[in-house]
Formats: sequence, C-alpha cells, structure tokens
Amino acid sequence: MKSPSARRLSAEDWVAAAIVALGENGLAGVAVEPLAKRLGATKGSFYWHFKDRPALVDAVLAHWERAGTDAVIAALDKLTDPAQRLRVLFTDVIDYATEGREELALLAAIDQPAVAAAMRRVAARRIEYVAAQLRLLGVAAEQADTRAAVAVGIYHGINQLARVSPESLPATSELVDSILERLV
Repeated sequence: MKSPSARRLSAEDWVAAAIVALGENGLAGVAVEPLAKRLGATKGSFYWHFKDRPALVDAVLAHWERAGTDAVIAALDKLTDPAQRLRVLFTDVIDYATEGREELALLAAIDQPAVAAAMRRVAARRIEYVAAQLRLLGVAAEQADTRAAVAVGIYHGINQLARVSPESLPATSELVDSILERLV
C-alpha cells in the first residue's frame, strides 16, 4: 500500500489524521498546517477537500459519531441477547476509555457549538440504547432511563480516571461485572 504522501490524499485521509491529532493535542491540534506536514501534503490538498477548518472539524465530528456510536450499536445489534449486548458494550467502551483520548478532547472543547451538538446527540443515542437494552431485560422504563444515564456517566468517569489514576482502575471484567450488577 502506498503511503499517503505517495498517493493522492482523500478527505478520509485528512479526517483520519485529524482524529489522531485530536487525540494527541485536543481540538487545537486539528489545524491545517500541522496536518499537512503530518501527511506530507500541501495546504492546497486540504482545500481541495474542505472549504475551511470548521468543515474539517465537522467531518471529524461526523466520523467520531459514526465510528464511536452508530457502528458500535450496529455491531451490538447483531447479538441476540440484550444482556450480552450490554456486557460487550461495557467491555469495549471501558477498554476504549482507558486508551482512547478523542472523547476527552471533545469534552474539553464542549464550549464549541459544533462539538456540543455532536456530544449531545451521541450522549442521547448512547443513553437511549442502554435504556432499550435494560427495558428488554425487564427494567421499568423510567428506571431504565435513569440507569442508562448513570451508565453513560460512569463511562465518562472511567475515561477521566484512566488519565488521572490508571493504577486505581480494577480489571475491565471486574468493572463490567460491577456495572451490570447495579444496572440490571
């Protein structure tokens, strides 16, 4: 496979590089010149695909939303048992929370309207998905909604704790067991 600099770059190449930069340096890292340097490209290549930096940020947010929520839910929906869906979901998101940095970077930029809107959509979608699984497991609707909001909050807390004090986190399987025990 050719390296990005040895072939014509696509918009997806720019988005992929921007997501890496987001995880490394926050939203400020999603900047045209450093990304062009990273990709071995010119700024003209960027402007071939994007009108401006806000257009790239929008593309990054859309990719993050698809990959981190839509694709995850689609994969989980292939499982038939809602309890298994929740176990796989929490295992995967806790593993991501201890490694992935993009979500924390976006939370740090929540004052940006586009970021805030994407974060609200994602949070609502995640909460509704978890609540739907809990309802399938017999939890009353109101309790399912509350428990799902708590579960998503736990995920955000684990994400931050993984940065502040990773040694204090128990093993993923222990965390998942504890979360599921309290939710169902």
